[in-house]
Amino acid sequence: MTTNLYSPLIAGELHLANRLVMAPMARRRASPSGAPSEHAPLYYSQRGSGGLVISEGTAPCAFGKGSFGMPGIYNDEQIAGWRKVTDAVHAKGGRIVVQLMHSGRVAHSSRMPGGALPIAPSAIRVSGQVVTAEGMKDYEAPRALGLDEIPGVVEEYAHAARCAIAAGFDGVELHGASGFLPMQFLCSSTNQRVDAYGGAASNRARFTVEVLDAMTKTIGAGRVGIKISPENPHNDISDANPVETFSTLVSAISELKIAYLHMAFAAKAGADYLSLLRPLFKGPFFIGGGLDREKAAALIGEGRADAAVYGVKYLANPDLRERFEHGAPLNEPDKDTFYSQGPKGYIDYPFLSGSA
Repeated sequence: MTTNLYSPLIAGELHLANRLVMAPMARRRASPSGAPSEHAPLYYSQRGSGGLVISEGTAPCAFGKGSFGMPGIYNDEQIAGWRKVTDAVHAKGGRIVVQLMHSGRVAHSSRMPGGALPIAPSAIRVSGQVVTAEGMKDYEAPRALGLDEIPGVVEEYAHAARCAIAAGFDGVELHGASGFLPMQFLCSSTNQRVDAYGGAASNRARFTVEVLDAMTKTIGAGRVGIKISPENPHNDISDANPVETFSTLVSAISELKIAYLHMAFAAKAGADYLSLLRPLFKGPFFIGGGLDREKAAALIGEGRADAAVYGVKYLANPDLRERFEHGAPLNEPDKDTFYSQGPKGYIDYPFLSGSA
């Protein structure tokens, strides 16, 4: 039988009806306490006809929250809010995982508990500015984590994974991309440690591997995935030898037998990471970043990828699967409402039937 975008897929414990995946996309509509918006259940369930929905980046702990409107998944209020979302997605027959995103140094003391500095592997400041309640401010140099503190951060991820299952999620995705905390440990520009978490690529990959291992032991490997983005410079990050670094990471995490690896193409990567990393990961391989229907279909049909991940196309087209199947035109995204408050540009994109 020919495998295509609409074929079912088993990824660990995740049984997906098709191979269309909604990418994690920040929408910045959560409450100040980190509970999802009142409109979030409808937003996510509208997009539940795909094979898998990946939530927006969600903080695994208070120190993980780096931006306004970012949700969390570490206390009872947040669990209750997310339960409404997962119930709504499941009622539509969909599957949903939460992306656990620790901002690390990509944050500001004004958002940290007690006004403390953000944490990171090394005290290296992000270039540029960040939005705060008082307006735009320069990023601050973060506080480098002590060696004795790292196990506690790993446990915060495990706790968040437990909370995710309590909230009804089908699993969790570790955000190991876009310059956030795991990638800060991984890359040489942000990790200048000289202990067991710094130096060689295997040491810099250690934090990510330990977090994944802790979550697999907590909720089962078949409910855990990871997103990576080799050579993505977002949030002022780079690596001196990305081919070696990401090959080392993927080889290590493959041994954990997690549900899937989600790789986002970087616009100007210097290597063919799909060809490089696909053979190193012995499990379902999800691909995202600038895909159209035809390219995704080719990658899946050729066996180079197992699922296709769409971001803005899913944001603007809640019925993306149906539009692809019928060859229907796509809605244009309203960029002015990507991060605005309220329902506009969130739950009001039209379906093929004409109503949101």
